[in-house]
Amino acid sequence: MSSTTELPGRWPAEEVPTDELAKRQGVEPIVSIDELAQPELWESEQEYQDFLADLYATRHADIA
Repeated sequence: MSSTTELPGRWPAEEVPTDELAKRQGVEPIVSIDELAQPELWESEQEYQDFLADLYATRHADIA
């Protein structure tokens, strides 16, 4: 059996376990949640609040 699978309308995809793919890409597990923090992402607290308000509105737009 081949290690690749033909996907309709797509390129052949090699079936690779997630842990092997992470190893190939040099991905390391995080040690602390602080590694994910990006305090410089928002220029201000207001920009962050505006983003959250827009996200909330978008997610609830079809609910009514």
